[in-house]
Amino acid sequence: MQVPTGKKIYFLSDFHLGVPDHASSLKREKLIVRFLSGAKEDAAAIFIVGDLFDFWYEYKKVVPKGFVRILGKLAELTDSGIPLYFFVGNHDMWMSGYFEKELNISVFYEPQHFEFNGKQFLVGHGDGLGPGDEGYKLLKKIFRNKICQWLFGILPPYIGMGIAHRSSKSSRAATGEDDARFLGEDKEWLISYCRDVLQQKHYDYFIFGHRHLPIDFILNDYSRYINLGDWIRYNSYAVFDGHNLELKYYQS
Repeated sequence: MQVPTGKKIYFLSDFHLGVPDHASSLKREKLIVRFLSGAKEDAAAIFIVGDLFDFWYEYKKVVPKGFVRILGKLAELTDSGIPLYFFVGNHDMWMSGYFEKELNISVFYEPQHFEFNGKQFLVGHGDGLGPGDEGYKLLKKIFRNKICQWLFGILPPYIGMGIAHRSSKSSRAATGEDDARFLGEDKEWLISYCRDVLQQKHYDYFIFGHRHLPIDFILNDYSRYINLGDWIRYNSYAVFDGHNLELKYYQS
């Protein structure tokens, strides 16, 4: 894609709508909708890089209750001709066609390469990449397994959703302190992943979510790693204007 003059590409992630309670989630949802309304004025494309929801499962005839404002806004954006790209995260990986068919959004399950104005981007949610965390990588394979997804789907929704939300809460409690601070480049597994990729192929920008901490890290003279942070604490996002990529914070 060639970004037209005056247009921008927006990247944002980790809304985790649904937590910690309905009132807080609704307030955050309205804030994100306001941001997207403003972005609509000059967006050439919008990337939502995972964990839009704290939990999402598409039953054959049922979609989870709530989130009508964000879903309506996404439909408005694609109806207006703005391409949207969605990367499933570890909290909303159980997509099965609703976003593509109903909202006309491109959905990806793995990091993808894009080229904008001659700049090379690698974009993905970021979970399960890099060294370590073998337990989660195994769990991710189980969650992605079609049989396991089917078995979960035969549970009554109130049971399945209850189990999922309790599991999600435990996951956040386990990683809360690490999410709040930069661990050092030797311990930041996405930095390790980026450096491994650069040994094989050049990218100007690596853009990931999942980490929940806004990070703009220089990998070498030509490449940067951007972590988008989240919309629980930071309201952070990245924007590419055709020439430069900048990590920014939304003030409503």
